[in-house]
Amino acid sequence: MSTRELVVLGTASQVPTRHRNQNGYLLRWDGEGILFDPGEGTQRQMLRAGVAATDITRICVTHFHGDHSLGLPGVIQRLSLDKVPHPVHAHFPASGAHYFARMRHATAFYEQADLREHPIAEDGPIAGGKLAIEARRLSHPVEAFGYRLTEPDGRTMLPEKLREHGIAGPDVGRLQREGRLGTTKLEDVSEARPGQRFAFVMDTRLCDAVYALSENADTLVIESTFLAEDTSLAKDFGHLTAQQAARVAAESGVRQLVLTHFSQRYPDPARFLEEAKAEFDGELVVAQDLERVQVPKRRSFPTG
Repeated sequence: MSTRELVVLGTASQVPTRHRNQNGYLLRWDGEGILFDPGEGTQRQMLRAGVAATDITRICVTHFHGDHSLGLPGVIQRLSLDKVPHPVHAHFPASGAHYFARMRHATAFYEQADLREHPIAEDGPIAGGKLAIEARRLSHPVEAFGYRLTEPDGRTMLPEKLREHGIAGPDVGRLQREGRLGTTKLEDVSEARPGQRFAFVMDTRLCDAVYALSENADTLVIESTFLAEDTSLAKDFGHLTAQQAARVAAESGVRQLVLTHFSQRYPDPARFLEEAKAEFDGELVVAQDLERVQVPKRRSFPTG
């Protein structure tokens, strides 16, 4: 059975607090393990959450502010220490490539891991295959990119329809591959299964890219650094409020909204929940460190 879940490693913006580590998020998606924005302390949070270095197949950095990237040296060295056997692909803004290089070689160690760098210079796809990944430039004082993962659309086979058409065993796979078996078409024995979508939006003001990344996402992980009472501060420093993030989710058809990246000025996370619920009536999560958030099950639209 496939696993699709978000493991929250840290939720604090700028500095850690007694209860919140700096950023860090691991998305388990079938055979992929995508580590987003590893801030300081990520390696220890991985240990506490039961995440191994061998779980990581990709690292995606939105930008090179410390709370989103200072965990890179420890994570990168751990890949070699644990002899991770597969390639690990690293995506990050090309304008910060010198920062990535410094953190990759911050101290002496015996590099064994196959870490492949993929600097991002413009909007567009950055990975393909069974899970397409695209990046879009956000609006922040330093160059920042958000990420969107899209699974191709597919079809769900209907056992009762297969029986009606006398199709079983290896013929099912043949029908799926070829789209037709004798007089039976794939559409006759299956229903549409839209691919899932996951969006990751960190430090940014409201901009077109926020909406493009969020559109029809099954899960949207998005920063909500400030509350609405500090909207002017959010705009000045290139951030969102919980109210703005929730409105984006509501207007973009998001199913599950995960708020994170909270300023230490607000000790009570219930205020983020209250503010967001006024704008968004879908599934809402105010992220907590070491929490596991399950990606909603696929939508299913019967053929008519």
